[in-house]
Amino acid sequence: MLQYFFGLVYLSAVLLYVALTGTHAAECPLQLNPQRVVVRYNGSVAVNCSTSVQHDGIGWEASEGAVPMSLSVSLITWRVSNLREWDTEPFCFINTKDGDQCSSYLPVTIYKTPDSVSISTLNPIGPMKEGNQYELQCDVLNVAPVQNLTVKWYKRETLVDQTTFTDTIKTPVDKTVTLMIRPDRSDDGVQYRCEAELDLGAEGPQPPPKVTSKPLSVKVYYKPKHSSSNETINISNEVTLNCTVKANPPPTYTWDSEQLKEKITSSVLPSSKLSPGNYTCIATNSQGSDRKVFIVRSTARTTFWAIVIAGVVVAVLLIGGYVAYKRKSSPNSVI
Repeated sequence: MLQYFFGLVYLSAVLLYVALTGTHAAECPLQLNPQRVVVRYNGSVAVNCSTSVQHDGIGWEASEGAVPMSLSVSLITWRVSNLREWDTEPFCFINTKDGDQCSSYLPVTIYKTPDSVSISTLNPIGPMKEGNQYELQCDVLNVAPVQNLTVKWYKRETLVDQTTFTDTIKTPVDKTVTLMIRPDRSDDGVQYRCEAELDLGAEGPQPPPKVTSKPLSVKVYYKPKHSSSNETINISNEVTLNCTVKANPPPTYTWDSEQLKEKITSSVLPSSKLSPGNYTCIATNSQGSDRKVFIVRSTARTTFWAIVIAGVVVAVLLIGGYVAYKRKSSPNSVI
């Protein structure tokens, strides 16, 4: 029973001590202004620590810029002209009149923008091929703190991807981020870039500092592809067959038709080369080929029917005019 009694007394004493020390910590009579700082590496910083109570000493403890305890002031400033200590954890302390000491910790974030941001492709040097998958790489060198870093990928001016980090290291690090792409013909000549942005919160610089890579232009090889596989054309003095099609590298052209008496390598056939029939154009490059059939028809049938229709119209007009004339000249006509 005595052991149980003394155990309860000991436990009560511990709880009382925790409660009292917790109360003192929560009521530490110090005010920091500002309460948090964000500083560029090798930059300057100044933070005031003040109190409104009588004390037996107030001061700053810090790995850089420590301020000795003073008995005669109510405000004391931690000031560093060139802050270089990445892990600095300064705190202001006060010795109260009742013999206690309490302190207030100052959160400090030291940041450094990247030395460089660059973009490259991990695939063999040379043009990309339509439909294949490729990997782009963004290298961010010597940046801190990495947990505030966001690496963004842009295609032209459109944001296509972004990466954040969970590392808690405070010193500068290098980071590499990759992006998988599958280009098509519309991507030939498009520019990609990556951007490193440090979002340091409301206390940090606004807008957030960022460093952008030089753009990477993507060259894409793709086969010829016509918008339609065939086209019907009526012969006239101005007609031409145009087989021109976009492709990379530029295609060569061949024509196949019973009507052609010579080899044609141009993408266009003028009317002087044409007679009724089918003409097949084949556009070819290193990525493949595509063909288009032009169906050329004579305008003779069209002209014949046009003459017939015109004749019918003229005949109707003449008959109508004759009937009107007869009615007008007849003695029994009613006026």
